[in-house]
Amino acid sequence: MNSKQLLVTAALLGMVCVALGAFGAHALKEQLASYHRTDTFELAVRYQFYHTLVLLFLGLQKDIDPKIPAYLFLGGIALFSGSLYFLALTNSTTLVLVTPIGGVLLVGGWGALAWHFWKQK
Repeated sequence: MNSKQLLVTAALLGMVCVALGAFGAHALKEQLASYHRTDTFELAVRYQFYHTLVLLFLGLQKDIDPKIPAYLFLGGIALFSGSLYFLALTNSTTLVLVTPIGGVLLVGGWGALAWHFWKQK
């Protein structure tokens, strides 16, 4: 994944974050409340947004190879936030074991990013 692809991906993910946040606050408000999953949905959006901003940062860096942290963050967003969206919208715990795997990928992304900074001269 090159810088341009990463920036486009981050911009699209940011757009999705805003749309999901607004959709959850308005169109899905009653459904999420009926399942008592409003906080779960908001957590999914928040973590997606945080890591989307990190992807944007990675795309703007010229002295970091973003591939490993970017893929870890993307996988983490998909598994962590994706499984929380599924839980919030369906009230099904089918994917509940996927959430921690996504969390581990997000932690790994931060670790890979720290490693890249550590290696810099």
